[in-house]
Amino acid sequence: MEKKKILIVDDEEHFLKLIKINLEKTDKYEVLTLSDAKDIILRIREFKPEVILLDILMPKIDGIEVCQMLNEDPGGKGIPIITLSALDTDKDKLMMYKLGVVDFLVKPIETDDLISKIEKALLFK
Repeated sequence: MEKKKILIVDDEEHFLKLIKINLEKTDKYEVLTLSDAKDIILRIREFKPEVILLDILMPKIDGIEVCQMLNEDPGGKGIPIITLSALDTDKDKLMMYKLGVVDFLVKPIETDDLISKIEKALLFK
């Protein structure tokens, strides 16, 4: 079975490593991590992810800007995005859904919940 490609964008290095390890040990996913979103358009063109896991609060380019960049790029437009954030207000969620996010997970994240959300997001492809 071909592995699904997942791109994770988060500024927390430890979090990136932990999620990458947990997803790859299922043997269902190939995972690329970015701690900075500045090269995201180039990376999605090279890696061609099927789902993007995106932190909202990042220092240089935040998740809102990333969603806008992806929405404006033909290669990024159709990729399902799941946000991963410590933010948990209806206002934050509504704003992200308006930007095309398909799902929302609040940190700390359980691996089983994450996998369930990824599998659901893959149905959008």
